[in-house]
Amino acid sequence: PPTVPPAPPHAPAPAPAVEDPERSVAHDAPHGDFAPVAPAPGAVDDGVRCVACRTGRVAADGYCGNCGHEQPRERDHVEREVGRAVAAVSDRGLRHHRNEDAFAVSTAPLPDGSAAVVAVVCDGVSSASRPDDASAAAARAADASLRAALPLGADPRRAMHEAVVAAADAVDALADEPPGEGSGGSGYDAYRHRNAPACTLVGAVAAGGLLVVGWVGDSRAYWVPDDRSLPAARLTEDDSWAAQMVAAGLMSEAEAYADERAHAITGWLGADAHEVEPHTAVFRPERPGVVVVCTDGLWNYAEAAEEMARVLPTDAAARPLHCARVLVGHALDGGGHDNVTVAVVPFAVPGAGTAPA
Repeated sequence: PPTVPPAPPHAPAPAPAVEDPERSVAHDAPHGDFAPVAPAPGAVDDGVRCVACRTGRVAADGYCGNCGHEQPRERDHVEREVGRAVAAVSDRGLRHHRNEDAFAVSTAPLPDGSAAVVAVVCDGVSSASRPDDASAAAARAADASLRAALPLGADPRRAMHEAVVAAADAVDALADEPPGEGSGGSGYDAYRHRNAPACTLVGAVAAGGLLVVGWVGDSRAYWVPDDRSLPAARLTEDDSWAAQMVAAGLMSEAEAYADERAHAITGWLGADAHEVEPHTAVFRPERPGVVVVCTDGLWNYAEAAEEMARVLPTDAAARPLHCARVLVGHALDGGGHDNVTVAVVPFAVPGAGTAPA
């Protein structure tokens, strides 16, 4: 069963448990947007001109035949906005050679005629193989699962749990074939549990006055009220070495996160993750606010909820894409040591007349 942590201090009050409705066979739902997998180098058009010298032709290996400049990859910087309901930005950062993060943002119609807003953010594990493929597969699968389940009246918490499971299955499937030609063989099981593709995941759904979050790993969701005189809150608890040390009372939070082992994750999606236990939590905010869904490439530069609230623009609810750009810029200005991805979900209290379009 999903693990539901206690509500963080100052978080919106947890909603009462809702009995799972009977599930039906999923059908196609309106498509959202996800950060696409970068095309293979051989797919580069011979007619593409270099972004640096603007005269040379880009070769099949992705480099300019004139000045030798490597061309930007499609996933180096990705932006998406679905109306004013949700937006996300992902950037390679300043130190990594590729972007191993991915996201999906979308909306889905609910049976009562309102719309659910979906945001999923994934961070590929760099020490694993194909981390960029893992994050893209997970984001795509979780988004598709939510868009299929929510229009059927599925309980949002149950839908989130199943979406994380679907994402885990998608990442697990990447290890089904060993590298090279052929499949199976004596090395099959060993390959699945040796450096298998892996990623973290955090997702948020705003539907019918409820805010549902789900996660595995150390990607996070934050709640920032529109009224900045009210406290912000982190809605997720990391699956990490640092979080375990703090929970066990062995270190203070400051001591744990200052340790070089702080970011060692204890939960992830991948064939070598053994049994994945998705975390889910449900809240019913009483006031409007914004949900920030992000990878550690952002929260490393705004770790505490109060810090996140300070860097979040005050017009975030009205301009989510601008807000996401500002947050990514904050991480890059801080050093951009990692890929950085953030989704911004404005949350309006039903009946307040400010529901996202």
